[in-house]
Amino acid sequence: MTTPDPDAAPSAGASDDHDAAMTAELAGAAPEPGPDPAPPVRLRLDIAYDGGGFSGWSRQPGLRTVQGELESALGTVLGRHGPVASLVVAGRTDAGVHALGQVAHLDLTAAQKASLTRPHRGPARGRRLDGPATLAKRLNGIAGPNADIQVRRVTPAPEGFDARFSAVWRRYEYRIADADAPRNPLARASTLWHPARLDAGRMRDAAHALLGLHDWSAYCKARDIGTNIRTLQEFDWRRDAEGVLVAAVRADAFCHSMVRALVGASIAVGEGRLDGAELVRIRDGAERTDRFATVPARGLTLLEVGYPDDAELAARAVQTRAIRPRLTASEPIE
Repeated sequence: MTTPDPDAAPSAGASDDHDAAMTAELAGAAPEPGPDPAPPVRLRLDIAYDGGGFSGWSRQPGLRTVQGELESALGTVLGRHGPVASLVVAGRTDAGVHALGQVAHLDLTAAQKASLTRPHRGPARGRRLDGPATLAKRLNGIAGPNADIQVRRVTPAPEGFDARFSAVWRRYEYRIADADAPRNPLARASTLWHPARLDAGRMRDAAHALLGLHDWSAYCKARDIGTNIRTLQEFDWRRDAEGVLVAAVRADAFCHSMVRALVGASIAVGEGRLDGAELVRIRDGAERTDRFATVPARGLTLLEVGYPDDAELAARAVQTRAIRPRLTASEPIE
């Protein structure tokens, strides 16, 4: 290797740049700034997890959380190429809540993106890799073959996509094995076992009566931030092929513990302790009540998050922020 001669004259282009910088310095002016760094690249992550071993989605000191596990793995994969941005999630699930269709987004720097397309070794050396697919593979590799969290896919996010604010709905399911349903030990981590028989027809009628845009304070855990106004788009009860009661619940968003409170109220109806009209009166009163109990988290699963067409993603994010101006990063969704 030839050692550069420090006394050698620079090339013409380098000399011009050097003279311009020296002239600016002598004149007391800062050198002209270079070109702006490349904008971040946004990726969409589709995630599934068994919530039983997590203290919810959001990172918390000293506790095992979904966000904490994922961001730790992201640091392992990407950290040597600069600080890793925090994940932004569609729904911050509470402790014990499961997910099959959770969605988050992640912003990468140009260096981090490039690191995912360069093969490290093996027969792929020299061939450009699919960066998003590589990230999913590496995250799942860190989690291990029997992990309780899986990144189902990573894809480039469309322009304007925001995992949280672009969403138009979230859909949950809650499962109950009552006295008429078999107790399947293999499903005990995702199904509530209820000792009494429940009237599915009464529960369905009561659920339908609650639909619409309302203040759900009576069905949400009290908080001093944000708003409890939501549109409940779907609420229904059915029995599956085995006789297990399954609630389908969909809304534009959910406030803290809203689904589990709605299920608890439905159980009171199914047992005959309340009727559907009373659930409406409780909702319209906008105050918490002790007439029903909020059910445990283990029967609840986030199934899917809905988004508008790609051309409408950015506008939807702006609209959501305007509708709920006090919505903050610390406010749970469910």
